[in-house]
Amino acid sequence: MLGTTILLGVNQFYPEGRALAQAAHAADLPAADEQVIVTGTRDPHQTARSSVSPIQVVTAKQLAATGQSDIRDALIQLAPSMTRSDMNIGNSNMTDAISLRGLTPNQTLILVNGKRRHTTAVLSTFQGPQQGTSPVDIDLIPVSAVDHVEILQDGAAAQYGSDAIAGVVNIILKHDTRGIQAQAINGGYYAGDGFTSGESINWGTSLADRGFFDLNAEFKYMDHTARDGVDNRTGVKDNFVLGNPRQMRETIGYNMGYHITPGIELYSFSTFGHRDGESMQYYRPSTVMPSMYPYGFSPQITLGENDYSVTVGFRGTKFDWDWDVSMTYGGDSATIGMLNTENPSLIADFGSSPARFNKMMTLSNTQWTTDAGLRHAFHVPLLAAPLNFAIGAQYRYDSYHIGAGEFGAWYGAGPAADHGLSPQNASDSNRDVTAGYIDLSTQLLPKWQIDLAGRFEHYTDAGDTKTGKVSSRYDFNKYFSLRGTISNGFRAPTLAEENWSSLAVSPTGASGFLPVNSVAARQLGARPLKPERSTSFSAGFVLNPIRNLHITFDAYQITLKDRIMVGGVYNGQTAIDALNAGGFGLPPGLVASAVKAQYFSNVANTRTRGMDITASYRTDLGRYGAVDWDLAANFNQTDILKINKDGTGKDLINAQTQGYITSYTPRNKLIFGGNWHVGKWDFTAHEIRYGRATSQLEYYVGPLAYSNTQFMRYVDSPRFQTNLMIAYQINPQWRVALGANNVGNEKQRKIPKDFRYIGTAMYDYDIQQIGFNGGYYYFQVNLKL
Repeated sequence: MLGTTILLGVNQFYPEGRALAQAAHAADLPAADEQVIVTGTRDPHQTARSSVSPIQVVTAKQLAATGQSDIRDALIQLAPSMTRSDMNIGNSNMTDAISLRGLTPNQTLILVNGKRRHTTAVLSTFQGPQQGTSPVDIDLIPVSAVDHVEILQDGAAAQYGSDAIAGVVNIILKHDTRGIQAQAINGGYYAGDGFTSGESINWGTSLADRGFFDLNAEFKYMDHTARDGVDNRTGVKDNFVLGNPRQMRETIGYNMGYHITPGIELYSFSTFGHRDGESMQYYRPSTVMPSMYPYGFSPQITLGENDYSVTVGFRGTKFDWDWDVSMTYGGDSATIGMLNTENPSLIADFGSSPARFNKMMTLSNTQWTTDAGLRHAFHVPLLAAPLNFAIGAQYRYDSYHIGAGEFGAWYGAGPAADHGLSPQNASDSNRDVTAGYIDLSTQLLPKWQIDLAGRFEHYTDAGDTKTGKVSSRYDFNKYFSLRGTISNGFRAPTLAEENWSSLAVSPTGASGFLPVNSVAARQLGARPLKPERSTSFSAGFVLNPIRNLHITFDAYQITLKDRIMVGGVYNGQTAIDALNAGGFGLPPGLVASAVKAQYFSNVANTRTRGMDITASYRTDLGRYGAVDWDLAANFNQTDILKINKDGTGKDLINAQTQGYITSYTPRNKLIFGGNWHVGKWDFTAHEIRYGRATSQLEYYVGPLAYSNTQFMRYVDSPRFQTNLMIAYQINPQWRVALGANNVGNEKQRKIPKDFRYIGTAMYDYDIQQIGFNGGYYYFQVNLKL
């Protein structure tokens, strides 16, 4: 990514930074934030502990101690400002996304080794806080490849460009020069389902003492879980929707650096991932005849996905200027299918229907980025430290393809559960993005740091934008420091948001997306999308009152204008007419009020306020080892300042969508616990408290059934999750661990029966709280040679 190219892996490649990192590793420092960071700064000597912005560093060891085989699920247990959806229904059920500070995944930028990562091609269509997002799927990056993760909890659009409104997650890859590391994790849920197996291996070698090559591979299998209730239509549990999808994933990647000359280095890294998955949909009783399934059937959406990225660059030093030139090409392609289904229109018109449709629609996106940057430290007599000056430019080409499905997938009413995409709704889109940046950082006085950043970007579809950031920190003494930031930011509409078209069908209704610039959407009052604009403030302090105790506190405010979400939600005959005009066929027997049509729009202005608190402390127990204690908390609240209207004068979002913005994410999240290391034993215990979250539940019975304006407010009370692990180092090579997450088998509150869709949906799976799968246990084996 532009602006980080010079410092990409500074602790890996620059001699001084590498020496610092090696010294930290050799000393086995208890605090990960002592190591040199490369996120949110262009100072090659900056550490998280001395940073002007709040940075959380998560090590590979900490990721492994969670017992999770995915980066996302491990980070959720370690970073309180980070949340995820419990599940999605449909195409995006297998996309693994993260959010920061109560905003959406679209407003969190993901980097790998400092380079912007491409997003998934699969857009989240189902309702909830993540509806309409097409984020980076971070679990298509092998967890075995991760050295550490740097989480910048601050607006950073002036440094990194679009999307960095809530913060930045920078995944730093391993750079080992010797040895093999392997890990196997196998586990399942207390309910006896959801068996999960994750195996990974990493191999590093030296390249003739002039560099390194690090190769990694990973395999994961995850089976279905199901937490559904009794179906009102049949009187039995015949739905398996509420839970994890079944998926199998293989990923491989490498990271390398090689000094061609003492002053020039070639570097490259790459990942490739493949995923096959199946996501259960609602059971269909065979009430419509003729049918291929006289006793009913449960359709499944299938996903075949390939994800890839490769970066190649050169960097070095000439005349005391650090320079870096690189190119990154990445993309994601997915084929959506259906199995265990039928198309009633095909049966009625042709006498038969396939039971499986291999291609309901195809999706693909690509991102080609070229970066060039320079950095130099000027010695200015009036300043207490060198003036770090950085300048650079970037060119990016984005493309997005939405392809039609096979004939039977879109003919007539389409297959049960998901309507295929017709050629009428297929599209190809692209854009060019050019940018330039400048960055200055120094110490005005011996204890006063200041960072200044400015950036200009031009989008061929969204116009020009200018962003800036000012950060400062003052260290009064070794015990107490103040820091703060003022910045503005933006997020350009994604190509998916500008062009998306799809129709999902439930047993009683349907939900369709119309492209915002289509004739059908304009008839409903749609307007062209504008970029989101943000203004961010943060202020906090760093406190080291006694030896081994480190405390940080940072308060923040993020004001977001013209926030892009799914809006213009219409139902009933208005929606039916719009979907027909958009080329979608609807199956017979649907409840008219349960049919919805919607499109992307700039729905509202919002303000998010909150605070992040961290604390760490080491207790030395002598011959009984040592305990590393940690505490982290996030408090967060989002308010709507203004609701925008469509072209007909109607509010773009209803009370439920307002809830997605303001209350579906917990008001607070607290993580506290510690690790006790004694001899060959490690004991880890953490408690996670999820604060209150509030739903706006849809009515399914009575006079308000399927209302688009009236909802029931429902509070999910705070929940506690206890995670325990015991590990034993058998010898220098072998380590085993046994653990459980959510030992108490806690789940969300069950919602009232009148608000359970067809009786079976016992939980509000849109809430981003503790979830409903319950306790999980695992056995872990690690090998290091």
